[in-house]
Amino acid sequence: MPVNLPTNLLRSFVAIVDTGSMLNASEQVFVTQSALSLQIKRLEELVQQTLFLREGRRLNLTSAGTVLLDYARRVLLLHDEAVAAVSAGRFAGPARIGMVQDFADTLLTGLLSRFSELHPDAQIYARVAGTAELQALLERRELDILLGFAAPNDAHAVTVAPMSWYGETALVDREVIPLAVLEEPCRFREAAIRALEDAGLQWRITVETPNLATLKAAVGAGLGITCRTHLFLEDSAALEHERLPSLPRVAAILRSGDKLDKAAQRLAELARETVAAL
Repeated sequence: MPVNLPTNLLRSFVAIVDTGSMLNASEQVFVTQSALSLQIKRLEELVQQTLFLREGRRLNLTSAGTVLLDYARRVLLLHDEAVAAVSAGRFAGPARIGMVQDFADTLLTGLLSRFSELHPDAQIYARVAGTAELQALLERRELDILLGFAAPNDAHAVTVAPMSWYGETALVDREVIPLAVLEEPCRFREAAIRALEDAGLQWRITVETPNLATLKAAVGAGLGITCRTHLFLEDSAALEHERLPSLPRVAAILRSGDKLDKAAQRLAELARETVAAL
């Protein structure tokens, strides 16, 4: 009897490789870390090979895991294409959308709930990450739609907004201005540092985090100033100080795959409308 490899196990396996950890992968495939571990154990039992080696907190592929990864991607691609072809004309999904953290609060509670109400039979997969990571996922055909940030002249721009400073005024009067920033790569981090250096101002990073919620908390606690758009703190006014230099504008972009099913096409339309109105 041939060995059957369930697609949910392959999808979890690929998610761990792409996200770099069990924690991140569990958020992507919507299972707990313990369930994810059991899935990988089951997959290893089916192929009778160890797929990962743990080195500290890192999971590295074995030679067998490297071989399986390429096949897993191809199997999942064909699987999803088959589902889309058979269910043509229906909202089968999943419609896969990726967005930067700035859009998450607005879109998850607005756009996705609206889409779900209009098309209750459709499935939605949502990924929140940085623009660079989302672009890589889109290029690997693991996302249908990308909502991120880019230069104001980007061909995929939906709307363009000014960057602004946020934080406590007193921090700007310090000889060395404290900055709170997201981890690299980050367009806003780069813009803030470049603007301060061009203005001849001294700065230092006091808070660095991968998480926008932590960044908001740090700025609210007076640990540093930061640079974002009006989506960062919608209820708070931007920081204005004669010492602070002006900042560039940034585009909110929408990119999509070249072959979208009806569900993804409709989600892309709604996403464009929502972002344009922000």
